[in-house]
Amino acid sequence: MQIREEFQDKILVITGGTGSFGSTVLKHFLTTDISEIRIISRDEKKQDMMRHVLQATYPKFATKVQFCIGDVRDIDSVRDVMYGANYVFHAAALKEVPSCEFFPMEAVKTNILGTDNVITAAVENRIERVVFLSTDKAAYPINSMGMTKAVAEKVVQSRAQKAFERSGTVLACTRYGNVMCSRGSVIPLFIDQIKNKRPITITDPNMTRFLMNLDEAVDLVAFAFENAEPGDLFIQKADACTIGNLADGVMKIFGNTEKRIIGTRHGEKLYETLMTREERLRAIDMGNYFRIAPDGRSLNYDKFYVEGDVITEGDEAYTSHNTNRLDVDGVVAKILTTDYVKEELEGRPHIVEA
Repeated sequence: MQIREEFQDKILVITGGTGSFGSTVLKHFLTTDISEIRIISRDEKKQDMMRHVLQATYPKFATKVQFCIGDVRDIDSVRDVMYGANYVFHAAALKEVPSCEFFPMEAVKTNILGTDNVITAAVENRIERVVFLSTDKAAYPINSMGMTKAVAEKVVQSRAQKAFERSGTVLACTRYGNVMCSRGSVIPLFIDQIKNKRPITITDPNMTRFLMNLDEAVDLVAFAFENAEPGDLFIQKADACTIGNLADGVMKIFGNTEKRIIGTRHGEKLYETLMTREERLRAIDMGNYFRIAPDGRSLNYDKFYVEGDVITEGDEAYTSHNTNRLDVDGVVAKILTTDYVKEELEGRPHIVEA
């Protein structure tokens, strides 16, 4: 990823910065001419782990990173960490599907109200640009995690124009699929099951999922940062595979074991959608990415109830069923790009719990 000159001598805030995305952003930005990176998260243990790793690995640059205990649910802590900053990457979220299904109001507090707090604090502090991370589960959502992220996207879009008018703050979203080996994802589970000589548990071998590595996720956010107008949503074109091929790919690397089909879990889809039919109608193809501009009807209710569009949806959604589908060898090549898999093969400890 090319770091833009605009980051030179600037201050970047990363919410949820001790997670998988925040750790990868640090790799890309730490050794550049950026002035300071502020990490805000709730977990002091992960912050302490990250601090010690940075001091050991990047002794010349570790002092650029400031760790702040805080929660996006608490607007005062978000206001404090944004004071004097220039840019924000908003990665804080509750993202595990079962957790959000069991505790949907907790997902509302973090994913929706937390996003609104980030926007309010950014506008008050005249932050130049804020990029919000969303998920494919926000398109045609069927579970609490996806529903709350879908509403969070709407919150960003609804506030984007006024945020720009009031403080020059550009708000934009990115939406991407499963990041391989992030917290709660299936590849680490498969690896652990193989190493402990247990059967691999597969929900549905025909289920398909998008596959991205963390560097690709950061590239998407950087692209959004460079190209966003207020309220834009950016989607990266991504490979996908079946869960069956994913399991076979992991076994090809780490050794064979038994497979056990356990059935689809509550709140899971057969395939994931990155872009709906309705969004595809408005999408601009930018090569490796799609840009979807916000609905421009503002608060003129006649444009909702009196005027309308003749065409209301595109030919088809962009899903893990109709994108480029990887075979087992393709899956092997893809997952070998992740640091987690490399560290597992080398027997090294993982730097940060994602």
